Amino acid sequence: MKINIKTTNIKLDEPLKIWVEQKLGELDRFLGSFASDSMAAGVHHREKVELWVEIGRTTHHHLKGEVFKAEAQLYLPNKTLRSEVIHEDLRAAITVVKDELQNAIKEYKGKRIDRARSWARKTKEWIRVSEVVLTRQGEKILEIMGVHNKKKKK
Repeated sequence: MKINIKTTNIKLDEPLKIWVEQKLGELDRFLGSFASDSMAAGVHHREKVELWVEIGRTTHHHLKGEVFKAEAQLYLPNKTLRSEVIHEDLRAAITVVKDELQNAIKEYKGKRIDRARSWARKTKEWIRVSEVVLTRQGEKILEIMGVHNKKKKK
């Protein structure tokens, strides 16, 4: 997962950058099959995932109250997940954003897995029905050709 960080009205120092990447990098384990950009040997192509994060102060003139904002957009295959939080502590805002995105990822993956299972069930049922129909048609063709399929009676 690629993480892009943008700041507004604050300076992005190295400890804050590391903390943001570490905190939001935890989402990578929830992304599973389409999370990694690396191509390891024997691993199928994985879909590209990007995370855009914007952190900063809402305005310069606030001294108290909800001053910091954290906003994140996670671009998944066929879906964009977004979270925005305004909080009095920047690190708390980032943590809340991570939690919201984590819940959204779980929901998205659940729907995706359910859809795949649904198609698998439908395909399996279609194959079963097709086999029965083909077997019956084969028996009718044998009858028409005069080849009788005599079953042994016990």
